Amino acid sequence: MLAVSGLEKSFVAPDGVRATVVKVKEFSLAAGAQLALRGESGTGKTTFLHLIAGILAADAGRIELDGVAMTALSEPQRDRLRAGKLGYIFQAFNLLQGHTAIENVVLGMSFGPHGADRPHARELLERVGLGHRLDHFPSQLSTGQQQRVAVARALANRPKLVLADEPTGSLDRPRAKESLALIREVCRENGAALLLVSHDEQALAQFENVQNFSDINQLTS
Repeated sequence: MLAVSGLEKSFVAPDGVRATVVKVKEFSLAAGAQLALRGESGTGKTTFLHLIAGILAADAGRIELDGVAMTALSEPQRDRLRAGKLGYIFQAFNLLQGHTAIENVVLGMSFGPHGADRPHARELLERVGLGHRLDHFPSQLSTGQQQRVAVARALANRPKLVLADEPTGSLDRPRAKESLALIREVCRENGAALLLVSHDEQALAQFENVQNFSDINQLTS
């Protein structure tokens, strides 16, 4: 499903010094697998996910998603591949404030291969417990409810891979556990692989497979 090799990304700091943030020699994730990467803030986890998603272009290396070399694609081609094969649950949710819950999901679907499908969007929102909040705007939803909209949006295009960046970071402990269990369950039901990055030990404890991001991101090698 996902294969990464020789991946590197660096940025120029305000002082003009270029610093390597991601240096991954090899990484892979099988179809349907669920893996959590442990790492503190500022260690390059989000950059790693952005590279996998094609949001950022790598300086070097290869990312292959479902048999397609993303690193060989142009930016518009990466956008299309991401829309069709990948779902992303952002830490800050990134919901469109001027649109309702169901509109956020439908708009996300409009970029995918299946097109906007309002009945499917409704089904997903009902599945995450928001059937009674379809026409509510993000400002009218709790933090947990906003995250559920983000989960529904990430799964709307039936992705092969779901990336989750600290998805429980803004939730209280009971809600975080419940929401993460929901993410994992819906991914299993849809046959999607799940890659989560987090520094939250309680979130990581819900995964059978956990790796330290520092073992993958070998900046000192």
